[in-house]
Amino acid sequence: MERGPVSKFIEHHYRHFNAATLVDAAKAWERHLDGGGSMLLAMAGAMSTAELGLSLAEMIRRDKVHAISCTGANLEEDLFNLVAHDHYVRVPHYRDLTPADEAELLARHLNRVTDTCIPEEEAFRRVERRLLEEWLRAKREGERLFPHEYLYRLIRSGALEEHYQIDPADSWLVAAAEKELPVFVPGWEDSTLGNVFAARCIDGTLTDRSIVRTGLEYMEGLAEWYMATAPSSPVGFFQIGGGIAGDFPICVVPMLEQDLLRENVPMWAYFCQISDSTTSYGSYSGAVPNEKITWGKLEPDTPKFIIESDATIVAPLVFAWLLGW
Repeated sequence: MERGPVSKFIEHHYRHFNAATLVDAAKAWERHLDGGGSMLLAMAGAMSTAELGLSLAEMIRRDKVHAISCTGANLEEDLFNLVAHDHYVRVPHYRDLTPADEAELLARHLNRVTDTCIPEEEAFRRVERRLLEEWLRAKREGERLFPHEYLYRLIRSGALEEHYQIDPADSWLVAAAEKELPVFVPGWEDSTLGNVFAARCIDGTLTDRSIVRTGLEYMEGLAEWYMATAPSSPVGFFQIGGGIAGDFPICVVPMLEQDLLRENVPMWAYFCQISDSTTSYGSYSGAVPNEKITWGKLEPDTPKFIIESDATIVAPLVFAWLLGW
C-alpha cells in the first residue's frame, strides 16, 4: 500500500511508549486483515460526538471493520451530528464554566458533552419525530427490529435527507447502513432515544414494547455472527474505551465455550484497547489484556496491545495507517 503523509509521519516519529504501541497495534491489525481476518470495533465514550465518522466511515467502506458494538449514545449521536451539525455549540472554555453557566446552557436546550453541546430540538426531537413513525409502523405491521435496524431503515428511507448538515460520507452510521454492517448495541435503554421509547410506552403512544428487540437477543445474534465468521475469518477485537460496549461482545467467546459447551470455538484473534482506566482500582476497563486469558477470551499468544491515551487522538491515527493516509 502506498503510504500517505500521515502514515509516513507516524512511522517516522512514533517510536516509543504509547506512540510505539499505536504503530505496533496498527501494523498488527493490518497483518490480521491481510491474513484473512475480520475485525469487530467496540466503541464507548462520546466518539460519535467527537465525529469519529470522519475516519471510521471510510474504514467501514473499505472493509477494515466488519462489525461494531457500541453504546446507544454512539449509535444515535452519529445521526444527531448528521442532521444537526450546524446547530451544535462548541464550548472550548468548558473547564471554566460555573454552575450558573451550565444552567444557562440547559435553558437554551443545549446538552453538553465536554466541549460540545448537542441541540435538543434540532437533534433529539428532529430524529424522534421520524423514528416514532417507524416504531408505529412496526407495531401496525407486526415487526420487531433491533435499535440499529430502525436507524438503518430511517436512513434508507431518505426521510431525514433534507436535514443533512454534513457530507453523509462522513457518517459512520450511513456507511454501516450501506454495507448492512452487523451492529450490536447492548444497554440501548441508556440512551436518549432509548429514554424516548420508554416515555412513549409510559404515555401510551406505543402500546407494544416488544417492537424493539432486546440486549439478550443482541447477544444471541452476536453468537450467531461470531460462529458464522470466526472459523473461516478469525475475528479481532479493537476496543475504544471501556464499559458495556466492550464488556458485552468480548464475552461471547466464553459464553459459547463454557455456557453452551460448544467445541472448537475460536478465541479472539487480536486485541487492542485504547484506554486511560487504571488497573489498580479494580476496573475491568483498565484490566491489562493478559487478564482476559483467565476468562477464556484470548490465547496466550494472541497479539495484544493497550494504548493508554486519548481515543479522540489515537483512533483516527490508527485508522489513517490502515487507510494509507
